Amino acid sequence: MSAETVATAPEKGPRHVALIMDGNGRWAERRGLPRVVGHREGVQALRRTIKAAPDFGIRCLTVFGFSTENWSRPADEVSDLMGLVRSFVGSDLKRLEAAGVRVRVLGRRKGLPADIAAIVDRAETQTAHNDRFLLQVAFNYGGRADLADAAQRLVDLARAGELSGDVTEEDLGLGLSTAGSPPVDLIVRTSGEQRLSNFLLWEAAYAELVFQDILWPDYGAEALGQAVAAFGSRERRFGGRDAVEDAAPEATTVKAAV
Repeated sequence: MSAETVATAPEKGPRHVALIMDGNGRWAERRGLPRVVGHREGVQALRRTIKAAPDFGIRCLTVFGFSTENWSRPADEVSDLMGLVRSFVGSDLKRLEAAGVRVRVLGRRKGLPADIAAIVDRAETQTAHNDRFLLQVAFNYGGRADLADAAQRLVDLARAGELSGDVTEEDLGLGLSTAGSPPVDLIVRTSGEQRLSNFLLWEAAYAELVFQDILWPDYGAEALGQAVAAFGSRERRFGGRDAVEDAAPEATTVKAAV
């Protein structure tokens, strides 16, 4: 399926897609290669996917880059991942800026290496004026941590006398890393695993879920098109009911061609 095919009916497609980019390590291990090679190939897959996304009517892409739990990985792997962040921003930021992409980084800034924190700030500042496409990178991010931080914000506001009365969902949502971004329509996980792994727990409330049996380094326009097509087959009711009541849509596993 081509990007052009899906783009002919963009009103049925997702505007905001979130990706759990899983399978880099297994991709490398199956080839007898170090895990870092899988991560490097994963960066190439990310480049292909960002390039393809607008052709499917997608206007916001959120990717799970590095979780709060990933710090527990071996030190050499964490170091390699930080190196890839430096390399990606160094080589791609100007291109993304020129293409009208705004980069936004989700997650905690506290505890990041000083140079990585500076890179994050530069990526956001340098692309802040863009509005053609929004790329959100969840980095040092965890859904539970984000909810805890949002709750702490409300506590701080209450202590300062700036919040009174009942707390609303909107109040809590304003404290999340994703505040201000469009609602998540579709969450995709690669590698065949079927779980959220602490990703966008609040935002996933009415997102469609698609699980694809493809390792992330092999991802690209074709696999993204299959996920978008699966989304287009869903009937989204957001808790309501149609005149003819059908069974609620379930998560779908999509086998992608490699």
